[in-house]
Amino acid sequence: MPASSLSSARLRARVRRILWFGARTVFAVIWWELVLRRVLGHERVNRGALERYRRIAREFRDLSVSMGGVLIKVGQFVSSRVDVLPRAITDELAGLQDEVPPEKFEDIRAVIEGELGKPLEEAFAFFDPHVEAAASLGQVHHARLLTGEDVVVKVQRPGITLIVTTDLSAVRTVLGWIRNYGPIRRRVDLIALLDEFSRILYQELDYVQEAENAGTFAANFAGDPDVYIPQVYRELGTRRVLVLEDVTTIKITDVTALASSGVDRKQVASRLFNTYLQQFFEDGFFHADPHPGNLFVRPVGDPASRPRPFVLTFVDFGMVGRIAPFVRTQLREVLLGLTTRDAARIVRAEVALGFFLPGTDLAAIEKATEQVFARFYGITTSELIKMDKRELQTFANQFRDLLYEMPFQVPQDFIYLGRCAGILSGMCSSLDPDINYFSLLEPFASKILQEELTGGLSDWLAKATDMLSLLVRLPTQADRFFSKATSGELEMKVSPSRELDREIRGLTSAIDRLVWGVVFAALLMAGVISLASHLAVVGIAALALAVIALLGVLLVGRR
Repeated sequence: MPASSLSSARLRARVRRILWFGARTVFAVIWWELVLRRVLGHERVNRGALERYRRIAREFRDLSVSMGGVLIKVGQFVSSRVDVLPRAITDELAGLQDEVPPEKFEDIRAVIEGELGKPLEEAFAFFDPHVEAAASLGQVHHARLLTGEDVVVKVQRPGITLIVTTDLSAVRTVLGWIRNYGPIRRRVDLIALLDEFSRILYQELDYVQEAENAGTFAANFAGDPDVYIPQVYRELGTRRVLVLEDVTTIKITDVTALASSGVDRKQVASRLFNTYLQQFFEDGFFHADPHPGNLFVRPVGDPASRPRPFVLTFVDFGMVGRIAPFVRTQLREVLLGLTTRDAARIVRAEVALGFFLPGTDLAAIEKATEQVFARFYGITTSELIKMDKRELQTFANQFRDLLYEMPFQVPQDFIYLGRCAGILSGMCSSLDPDINYFSLLEPFASKILQEELTGGLSDWLAKATDMLSLLVRLPTQADRFFSKATSGELEMKVSPSRELDREIRGLTSAIDRLVWGVVFAALLMAGVISLASHLAVVGIAALALAVIALLGVLLVGRR
């Protein structure tokens, strides 16, 4: 869509369509989950819930394809959350990876020539007008440089920046409605997530930044011959046009082509997983969009060798994530906790990362984590799929209250890290149904642990100094502790959990009701006795006070 055709009326129409869909969806959820659930009961409402949400997902997909822009990005993000959404919903949205219609070539030519300041024929020896791949923000064409190199040219859709700004404004309004729903508001700050989503989205619109990202990845994997990053031709690059080396080979999910070339798909899965371990835990800089169109496998070496060696190639560096040093340190703690089955270590790291709200029953979470280790540690994906559903249901029932009431939230920094991990897990499992993530994590965790144990001399001196200081203070502190204990001056301070706080409030309320009840009974009896003794004034006064005491009982009960 040329920028000139994006009139105010068309942009307003986009906003109306997004708001109308959002309003209908919000109303449907309120009607079924808050109204009919109370009228018809949980069983009848749950019976058709999956089909209702599948229909909503289908309508959203159709709307996204017809409009393009931000909605496709939102749908792609949601479709990757197989960890929190039913498979029926994610399957409906999965097609958004491939359903984006391309722009007319005349409009794409105009963008390229406007950016490069010259006719297409003066910049390229050959330019294929047929689209190689079409995405929500841009599309890709094959071309050949005047110097003979085969390249791919990534070009932004005309007017896409204005479309993105308009769509984000409408989506923000819809999320403003949704966050009024208590269970969602307690779990996640939708507006903060949208801000992070918007920041990454605008970064994707800057192809100069994408070229920088590609350079960073190339430097991070410079010592790894099994991973390849395409060359960027910066002299032809602008904010809206990106020219890259053509590295198109076998798409990573093309299992037929992998088999015919002699490449072991299980090795592909493990190598892909290991590259992300490096990105997450060492580099702190990761490719946040590892869908099949962005990953290729290039067979190398002797074609007759089995399994045949290969190189894993990444493309499309517009969507990247950065992990702050503190977050990376805590993620390492989670990794070490997983591989050593140390539930307490994992929970401490999750608390530090901000996954739990104040008042969370951490002991219950730690116990649940230990149960997960006891039952699921070391099993493969295929074993998990084959597991008896009744056993999984029994396990879920055991921790039902914890799952539904736990004050859990998604930190803002994890929006793309979680999305990336979800896509990565699905892709590796499809390549190797018997993949065992625990066995892949253990060597990497051992490497991290060895690095920590063999730190520099300064680290050991600092630890030794801290230990010496503690030993010097210990006798004095111990003497003070036991002196207070023997003299009865020792005090203990307890930070109550949310559950304990509720119990204390309930106990206080019960005591208040008991006091008011006793007062009411005493005054009532006094009033009756006074009236029977012909002390009318005293009896009426006592009965009046009894009424006040009764109101006190009722009011305390409501509180």
